[in-house]
Amino acid sequence: MPKITFIQPDGSQQAVDSDVGITLMEAAKIHDVPGIDAECGGACACATCHVYVDEPWQDKTGTPNPMEEDMLDFAFDVRDSSRLSCQIKLTPELDGLVVHVPAKQF
Repeated sequence: MPKITFIQPDGSQQAVDSDVGITLMEAAKIHDVPGIDAECGGACACATCHVYVDEPWQDKTGTPNPMEEDMLDFAFDVRDSSRLSCQIKLTPELDGLVVHVPAKQF
């Protein structure tokens, strides 16, 4: 069961345990993580589940596919570490994952 830490813009942290096989966005919604709105429900049709993946985890979470890259164009303050949490499937290898919630979601 991977443990994920969500860090809010104010520095507060929320660590959650989640099931393997669901997405990072689903884990955030199950645990009521503020700032992860996921208005499209995980269909990669909005950018309201935008997160910044901590550098040590970027290789393990992979890179955005073309559809995700297109949706990130709608996110606020996109960075090299930006991902849509609906596109990151949780695996045992992601135990300890740290992501930051942007200050603003659209």
